[in-house]
Parts: sequence; C-alpha cells; structure tokens
Amino acid sequence: MAKEVSVDEEPGVSALRVGVLAYPGCFASEVFGIPDLLTMASHVAGPERPGYEVSVLSPRRRVAASGGVVLAVSPLREVDVLVVPGFELLPGLDMDAKLAPLAPEVAAIRAHAATGRAVVSLCVGAFLLAEAGLLDGRRATTAWLFADELARRCPDAEVHPDRLVVTDRGVTTAAAFSAMYDFALELIRRHSGAGVARTTARVALVDDARVSQAPYVDARLLPRPGNAFSHRVMRRLDQHLADRYDLAGLSDAFHVSTRTLLRRFADETGLSPLEYLQSSRVRRARHLLETTDRTVAAVAATVGYRDPATFAALFARHTGRRPRDYRAAFRRGGGT
Repeated sequence: MAKEVSVDEEPGVSALRVGVLAYPGCFASEVFGIPDLLTMASHVAGPERPGYEVSVLSPRRRVAASGGVVLAVSPLREVDVLVVPGFELLPGLDMDAKLAPLAPEVAAIRAHAATGRAVVSLCVGAFLLAEAGLLDGRRATTAWLFADELARRCPDAEVHPDRLVVTDRGVTTAAAFSAMYDFALELIRRHSGAGVARTTARVALVDDARVSQAPYVDARLLPRPGNAFSHRVMRRLDQHLADRYDLAGLSDAFHVSTRTLLRRFADETGLSPLEYLQSSRVRRARHLLETTDRTVAAVAATVGYRDPATFAALFARHTGRRPRDYRAAFRRGGGT
C-alpha cells in the first residue's frame, strides 16, 4: 500500500502532488482557491523548499462548475492528496438526486482512498466522501448549516459541527466555504513549515488563528422542527428570554408534567428547554455585541445573567470566543 500523506506530517522534502477533483456543479472558487494559496506558499518558501504540484482532475472530459464556468481538467492520475470541493446546496434539497449523477466521482474518491493516500473534502464535499463510505467510524465536519444532515446520512460518523478542520486517519474534512483556507494553511504548515504558512496567510490576508466555525453559526438559518408543541415552547422561552429558567412554571403553562415536557421537547428537537434557552440567549447576545455599544455586563443582564463571568463562560462555550473577543471580530457598527 502506498504511503499515506496526512496533514499531520512534518515538513516534507519533495513536491507534494495535490489533485482537486472537479465535477459538474462544484464551486469553481473551491477548485481554484487551494491551488492559488499553495502557489503563494511556493513563492514564499522559495525554490530551495519543497513546493506543490497542483492539478485539476476529473473522470470526465468536460466539467461545468457552478455558474456554468467550464473548467479545463486533466484525467485522473495518482496524487498524494485528493481534494474534493463543495457544491451548491440548499436546505431541503434532495441529496440522493444531487449525488446520484456523481457516481464516477464517488468511485474515483473511493479508489484514491484505497491506495492509502490522503483525501480532503471542502464544505459539503463531505457528502461525497460519505457516499464513498470514507466517513464511517471517523470524526468529520462540514458546513455548520448541513452538519445535522451529514450526521443523519452517515450515522456511523462522529460529526463535529463546530470544528473548522478535522483529520482522522488520512481523511480530512473542512467546514463551510472559506475553511478551505484553514485546511490549506494547515497543509502548508505541515509540508513547508509554520513560518511559510504564517507568511502566506499575511500575504493573502487570510486569518490563520481561527479555531472554530461556532462564532459564525446563525441558528435562525437552521431547519427547525415541524412540531407545534416544541414551537410553542420555543416561542414562550424567546418571549421570556431574560426571565429565570423555571421548568415547573413552563410545564404548568402548557398543562403537562415536567417529565412530559422534557420528553416531548427532546423528542422533537434533540434538546432540553434549558439548552434551547441558552442558545437563544447567546444568539441575542451576539446580536447585541455586534450592533450596540452596551457593556458586556449590560448585555449579560439583558439576556438573563446577573453574573457577567457566568455569561462569558456560557458564551465562550457556544461560540468559541469570549464576549469581548467576539465583539472585536464581528462588530458591525454603532448603535444603541
């Protein structure tokens, strides 16, 4: 079996062969984003350091990417790392219908993985890896908006919706869209060294310090359960966001026992009412931190926390950043 190339390796001594798998409807920017950043890294490293041989590959003779952009492709060949870009995906899209025409690409992914060489997916390209059977028994991530769908389609995978890049035994999955740069920087770091990766990030104006996609999650865009009971409970919790959490009072409001409320809400949402309330409070706090000048303590009080330290810990657990750090990164302008 050929030697596995992983992003966990130390800087290499020879050019790394990277192939990007193009297919109908793939995001053209994800096809070219990786090669472009690797090209910059080669220039930063200089001719004395190992570089990258990058090619755009396909089992097809002609590929039209997203927006009808026609790509110049080369036939499949042996590479050290095969990168699978994402594609346009809307909530509710029939995934089976989307993936069925991509059987040649799924077969190519499976064949490459069988050689023991590294496979990487960008964004929802993870669904192609899942179709090829590569995520079973592995940790993985994908775009946060579709992480639940990936977990449903691939129940044997351990899906981490907050992670930017996950590597598990030669299979790497990256989060939504721009996480392709987080992956590319990690690849550069392992193949060319930390200094080259850091300088490449500066040249390209790419953030090389991100650790999670959690700060970008907007729960309003996530599919919500279609059950009237949980919707009513959620609405009441949202209407009383700053009130003390009172499970007994909440149960009385819906004329059910606490046990019944917890069971029905969990069956319909996969959450407890308290977990939903906490996420809703964090969502409101994010909006206030982005759009107002209120102090962190004032924001905490607005969403029901008298102790700013307790609020900050909860906020960091949900977003991966402390409130002040979140405001510095996502501030959108003044307000009240």
